[in-house]
Amino acid sequence: MSKILLIDDDRKLGEVLSEYFAQHQLHLSHCLHPKKGLEAFENQDFDLIILDVMMPDMDGFEVCRRIRQKSMVPIFMLTARGEVMDRVVGLELGADDYLPKPFEPRELIIRIQNSLKRSSLATDSNTKTLNFKRLKIHTHLRQVELDGQMLNLTTAEYQLLTLLAKSPQKNFTRDEILNSLKGIEVELFSRSVDITISRLRKKIAPLDYIKTVWGAGYSFVAQAED
Repeated sequence: MSKILLIDDDRKLGEVLSEYFAQHQLHLSHCLHPKKGLEAFENQDFDLIILDVMMPDMDGFEVCRRIRQKSMVPIFMLTARGEVMDRVVGLELGADDYLPKPFEPRELIIRIQNSLKRSSLATDSNTKTLNFKRLKIHTHLRQVELDGQMLNLTTAEYQLLTLLAKSPQKNFTRDEILNSLKGIEVELFSRSVDITISRLRKKIAPLDYIKTVWGAGYSFVAQAED
């Protein structure tokens, strides 16, 4: 049974979701305060974390930032405001998905199941570290290090980097990238693969490992090391 952590100061929401999740083989742990949620994250292993944006003492953005300093666990963010900027900020901090309140529990379940499936496939199929000068991609942990520091990547950015890095020097078209990352941040990718490429380049700067192949797409140009 997959373990989900909900950090949200709405007690009733936790009660409703806990009962609903159990029907779909998901175990929900609920923390009403962000500090308690971070403590739970530190002391237990969770398969996915759901964060409310508006919470007392510490908002969901800060909680997301702190989690991303240590883990690539999938993070979903909830907010009652439904503002576009909230979604953008959350994704930039490393969140993987975003739902405005109120939402349909069934939709949340489907999104969670899809995310867990992707994470499971990535873990099962990747059991090594991809080594490049100054950059390491730990595919079994879904973590990326630049000069020894773990990078704060979204799931889409991580999977895009891994896709390119597994085949250095290969030219990937935008369509190939879209097909490989289908289901992750769908709205962003349908607008432009270039947006995610740009964000990824900034996060691995000053490394210039992702080259634009004019008229073709993108290529990862670093040489792998033993």
